[in-house]
Amino acid sequence: MARRHMVVSYDVCNDRARARLARFLAGYADRVQKSVFEGKVPERRLEGLRGGIQRIIDLEEDSVRLYTLCPRCQSATEVIGTGVYIEGEERDVVV
Repeated sequence: MARRHMVVSYDVCNDRARARLARFLAGYADRVQKSVFEGKVPERRLEGLRGGIQRIIDLEEDSVRLYTLCPRCQSATEVIGTGVYIEGEERDVVV
């Protein structure tokens, strides 16, 4: 099963919609910052991810960004401070 390493960040104005979006995204990835989720998302679930986001946010006021990280970009990711690393399938990360 093909999977993409995704980073999802958002800026949502409405508190209720923001909380709902965070709960929704938790079903797809791990929260790494207050408004950022990261994880491996199966290709077959990408349309559900996009559709769910569109149903939750106000398309005229809010913003959600989806990034796909290639393996090279994943290994070059740095965390400074109290952040967490999302481990790849091929390697272990010790923090």
